[in-house]
Amino acid sequence: MTAAVTGDRDRNRARDPHGAGGRDGGGARGAGGRGRAGAGDGARAGFGDLLRPLAPQVLGALVRRYGHFDAAEDAVQEALIAAASQWPDGGVPADPRAWLITVASRRLTDLLRAEQARRRREDAVAAFRLPDEWLSPAADSPPRDADDTLLLLFMCCHPALSPDLRIALTLRSVGGLTTGEIARAFFVPEPTMGQRISRAKRRIRDGRVAFRPPAPDERDERVAAVLHVLYLIFTEGYASTAGPGLFRPDLSAEAIRLARIVRRLLPGDGEAAGLLALMLLTDARRPARTAPDGSLVPLAEQDRSLWRAGDIAEGLELISATLPRGPAGPYQVQAAIAALHDEAAAADETDWPQIAALYEVLLRMSDNPMAALNHAVAVAMARGPAAGLALLEELEPDRRISGHHRLHAVRAHLLEMSGDAAGARESYLAAAGRTHSVPEQRYLNSRAARLSP
Repeated sequence: MTAAVTGDRDRNRARDPHGAGGRDGGGARGAGGRGRAGAGDGARAGFGDLLRPLAPQVLGALVRRYGHFDAAEDAVQEALIAAASQWPDGGVPADPRAWLITVASRRLTDLLRAEQARRRREDAVAAFRLPDEWLSPAADSPPRDADDTLLLLFMCCHPALSPDLRIALTLRSVGGLTTGEIARAFFVPEPTMGQRISRAKRRIRDGRVAFRPPAPDERDERVAAVLHVLYLIFTEGYASTAGPGLFRPDLSAEAIRLARIVRRLLPGDGEAAGLLALMLLTDARRPARTAPDGSLVPLAEQDRSLWRAGDIAEGLELISATLPRGPAGPYQVQAAIAALHDEAAAADETDWPQIAALYEVLLRMSDNPMAALNHAVAVAMARGPAAGLALLEELEPDRRISGHHRLHAVRAHLLEMSGDAAGARESYLAAAGRTHSVPEQRYLNSRAARLSP
């Protein structure tokens, strides 16, 4: 597969981690010991790599100990601001997580005391309790049964929230995505998504949702929601919707870490195994996704010797052990598609007929326009560009995708394959004008420039 149709995105997120789109990466978590950062804005900006994975852990610790999700989130944000301001000059603490929890706990205590005073003045029944009234373990003590971040995921996926609220809240509170990024992922205006996130927080607060693992009769629904959200976090990290970078390794690494926890807690769940396999098989390609200058390298042109063999082997082992148990779910099917890409020693050895068949299976599971777009690419690669272009025509009336940049990018690539240079150039430019990703814009514009008369 070449050019604009070789990225990895997911159907559920309107992006597919191994199909059409011109992008094809994850990363490692940052770690910090005691040390002194350099001065200047660059050093301060670098602390984002350390703070981002710590944020959901600190929020989970505070909610576990004190409750009050909304107030705890405000306190954590203030602690993160304090860290970003103090650590570059004063050095990173020996235990950054404990430092953040201490600062956030103090701020939360102030917030709750102020809230209590306000309610007393209004002669209302106090709805908040001070932290020292609780008898729970210390917030920075290790949880006995599960990771705080995973419990935070379960809380965000509580049945009291509708599916769209669960996903939005988790992406915001656990994934650290901006409201704009989440809005673009779901093709809704940013103010709409902001209202959705605020509504989710109110329901968590007003419903006094407990910070605990789900009850047995809630488990299937909550696990499905958690898997979907982890998938969305991973794909945002693997192929960022906006900004100067092609990927956000911190998000991909956090999603993989959480997926491993879910897999360990649910060893018999085929979809949990399929999701982890999909992440590993996809993230294994990250080292080859960009050139030394940071520009995008399409899948067909990547140096496959740079792909991480260990991740591929682990992913193949997972999906090989899971598929025979059947019936396969969407994550297992997507992992099987990723496996076919990873097993090909060269781009021209890719089993496109089998990939097209798997996309057809995926389409029978859900009506997702991105899955249909990726199916069109696979068909074009297996049967020729005319067959793929015919399927694109059928997608044109679908308003969910008709204005999306990836539809234009795929059309451009197939037109280029068919020899229509002028039409391809026009579609490449149309795609470049619709994406918020700077690397994608540069890539698509460069493709158009190569076709200039």
